[in-house]
Amino acid sequence: MSEMLTRSELDQRIADVEENLRVLIELAAAVSGPADEELANDRIQEQQVLLDRLILRRASLEFDED
Repeated sequence: MSEMLTRSELDQRIADVEENLRVLIELAAAVSGPADEELANDRIQEQQVLLDRLILRRASLEFDED
């Protein structure tokens, strides 16, 4: 994720990842069995890491604009 993104593109990616997280959390609540739960938790964690990175990138972009 080293490509240069505009503020608008970052905002859209953040919104997309937040929606992915909402869906994954709903799915995690509906699954049964340890293997399913582990897979759901892994996917949630991956999306959370991505979200955190995008938010940091947006914050650094805002800092650079000041």
